[in-house]
Amino acid sequence: MIYRKLLTGIEKYGSEKNDICRQFIGIDICNISESVIIAPWWEPKVFDPFWTDIKYMCESEFASIKVWSMIVNSKAVTYIRTGIGAPVLTDVVLALGITNCHKLLFVGSVGSLDEKIGIGDIVIPEYSISGDGVSRYLKGNRLKENDVFGEKIFSDKVLFTELCRITERVATNNGTKYHIGSAFSIDTIFSQFAYIDEILEMGCNVIEMETAAAFRAAEIAGISMAAIFSVSDNTITKKSLLSGRTQEEMDYRRKVRKGIIPKIISEII
Repeated sequence: MIYRKLLTGIEKYGSEKNDICRQFIGIDICNISESVIIAPWWEPKVFDPFWTDIKYMCESEFASIKVWSMIVNSKAVTYIRTGIGAPVLTDVVLALGITNCHKLLFVGSVGSLDEKIGIGDIVIPEYSISGDGVSRYLKGNRLKENDVFGEKIFSDKVLFTELCRITERVATNNGTKYHIGSAFSIDTIFSQFAYIDEILEMGCNVIEMETAAAFRAAEIAGISMAAIFSVSDNTITKKSLLSGRTQEEMDYRRKVRKGIIPKIISEII
């Protein structure tokens, strides 16, 4: 019902479904596969070549959004880089609701808020707490009634369970640590440090910028969605995005991102 309301709003002002797909993703509806990988910043080249027939399709009118097609375990997959932040990524997820996309996997970076979750470790978020502004527009009521700050938004239960099972096996076999995440989605990196104590009080062990709105958008669009994170920093141990990380930690992170995460993605797809 909420999704229909959003589509009706677009149609009211003269746009059709394929206009939506071309504007927000950059390609026609028919060119989107049933399985989609979505990433705020990473492009396919950051991973080892576990996938074949990677073809760059186009970029949308939004300069940050780029699209590739690829084959993963003999299955056609669409890969979309959206750019960083909930607004642009959420628009892409909503646009996928009018395509053949049924399974959506988010891949990206996350900051740790737990000394036990190290840089380079893998995190699978069970849910994300909304600290973003985009989620207000996805609630369905009048805007003034849509205060969703602090709400937990869960990933698809079935896909989450399967992703955890695969990740546990692959990570264990490759000497990599993985964790279940309780994420906080925030709109600002600069300002987040002043509120870390409050975010910890909400029970969060990681922080990022997109998944609360993305999980909500996928749910209302009828798409199964889960996420896999690579830990980029740890505020609690004073190894933040701004300072403190060692070269050894960053090398480990690149190794896991390049070689371990693609194995997990290949199986879940």
